[in-house]
Order: sequence, then C-alpha cells, then structure tokens
Amino acid sequence: MDNAVNVAILGCGYWGINYVRIFNELPESKVAVVCDQRAECLERARQKFPNIALATEIDEALGSGEVDAAVVCTEAAAHYAIAFRCLEKGIPVLVEKPMTTTVHDAETLVDLAHAKKKTLMVGHTFLYNPGVQKVKSYIEQNGLGQIYYLYALRTNLGPIRKDVSALWDLAPHDVSIFNYLLNSTPEWISAIGAKVLRNSREDVGFITLEYPGDIVGHIHVSWADPNKVREVVVVGSNKRIVFNDLNASEQVRVFEKGVAPASCGAPNYGEYLFQMRDGDIISPKIEPGEPLKNQASHFLKCVREHQRPLTDGEEGLEVVKVMEAVDRSLAQRGAPVALS
Repeated sequence: MDNAVNVAILGCGYWGINYVRIFNELPESKVAVVCDQRAECLERARQKFPNIALATEIDEALGSGEVDAAVVCTEAAAHYAIAFRCLEKGIPVLVEKPMTTTVHDAETLVDLAHAKKKTLMVGHTFLYNPGVQKVKSYIEQNGLGQIYYLYALRTNLGPIRKDVSALWDLAPHDVSIFNYLLNSTPEWISAIGAKVLRNSREDVGFITLEYPGDIVGHIHVSWADPNKVREVVVVGSNKRIVFNDLNASEQVRVFEKGVAPASCGAPNYGEYLFQMRDGDIISPKIEPGEPLKNQASHFLKCVREHQRPLTDGEEGLEVVKVMEAVDRSLAQRGAPVALS
C-alpha cells in the first residue's frame, strides 16, 4: 500500500511482539522500527521479522523522520514518559493500558494531544472484542431490561509484573468494559487487596464500584489463582448475559431468565411480590475477529482520517481515575472513595 502508515513499536516484550506481527500483517501499515533495550527481545524480533529495523533508544527509533505513528507497550511505569516524547514530536500514539499510573500524567497527555492535534489512543483491547460488542448491542437494545449489577473475574497463576500490582495490571480491562457497557463512569469505589505471594504489591484484589442508577459492579483479579478465568457477567431484570473470553465456541451466552417486582403491588407493608421468568439459553453468533487486530486497524484509521478513537485519551484518563481511587481505598482498608 503506497500510503501505508509507518509504525514504531516501542517495547517488544511479551505483548509488544504481537503488535509487530499485527502491524506487519495489515496492508495499510508497515513496521518502521522496533525499539527495546533488552538484547534478547530485539533478537527475537529479528528472527521473526528479519527485514525490520531495530533500535535500543527511543530517540533513535523516532529520529529517522520516517515514523508516522507509534505504539507504546513497555512496562506501565514508563508509558507516560515515552508517550509524552512521541506526542511532543507530533507523532500519534497508541499506549497500552493503563495509559499512565497517575491521573496527573494522564491529564498531561490528554492536554498535549489536544494541543498538538494528534491521536492519543489507549489499548483497552476488550472494547474491540466482538463478544464484548455483542453484549453492548444487547444493552443498547434494552434486551436486558433494568441492569441490576455486573461482575468480572480475571484470574490466573501469574504472570507477575514487577512495576504494578495485580489490580493495576488486570482491573483496567474490566473498568473499561464496565464504563463502555454502561456508557458512564462510577461514582464511588471500594477496594481491598492482599499480598498473598509476599510480593511488594497486591497480587489479589476485590473492587466494588457504584455507577449511576444504583448499578453495582464488582471485579476480582488475581495472580495467585489456579484457574485462568476471563469472564464478565451482566445481570438485568429481563435477561442475564455472560461473556467468557476463553470459550471460543460460545463466547457469549444469553440467559432469558429474570426476576422483577410484580406489578400487582405488595400484600403487606414492607413485602413485595416477585415475578420469576425462566426461558432459553441462547448463544448468539459472534462475527470472527482478532481484538488486537481490530484495535490496530481502528488506530490506523483514526491516524489517517483524524477521527476520535473509541478508546481515546479521555477514556483512558477515566480508567486511571478509577485505579487511583482504588489505591486510595486500599490504603484505607476498603473505605469508599468518591470520584469527582
């Protein structure tokens, strides 16, 4: 493709090598350079993609003048500094989650992107997952009725990060999903965690969020669980819907079962009648598509056409606000923290 977007991949570890593959496969892009300070990561990239330029320093990677866009997939603690340098040079940037590790840094990136009129996008990959999008479509069609609550499980035995806790590593996925499904942000948050592996940061966490309309969300994350689970459940008055990312054949299941107060009123003060409804379990058709490739294609489209990304800097900022509130609640042993 003559007008292919030249992309710099900044960070080529476990996740970064996937970005190299994706942008190398997409016809509308070309990987201009891969940057990492670890020799073993660059060697792995060289073996898999021998024709791609390699660099060990950010300025070297961005200084050729041939980079049209960049992807930051380093450790979370380095996201802000690298993304800032990209935007400062006028280079659109896709930053892996979490966008930053402080609200102040996230706000700075958002302001800089606006000032430079350049794309700032966050890698909240699950919002580009066809299964999550199917759940969203049911909610938008009011198929679930009144939403009562949501919960998410994101557990596994590792991998253990060295720069952030399990909550910062895993929960941003589910916070972004909840915000997307409900089209809102939480009003208050409560969180508790534990360092069961005697690590320097929490490796297990439980987060409760309250959204407008008294909708409650709950997130459980863990690096110490024997079972790998990637599940989101939305419970409504008419239906319940389950998204299971690990179930390739039935990624979404809709339970046409519900319970709601009866319209005939209560027999006595303080008592209520409820209508129970039992129905079918449906596995809707999910259009195939790799979420990371969908996300990368969306990023390229936004760069080329100057469109606002689905997961733009503001959306990333809202997730960082939640995670910073999680830390404040953890420090107060689960005390609720309000979000302004």
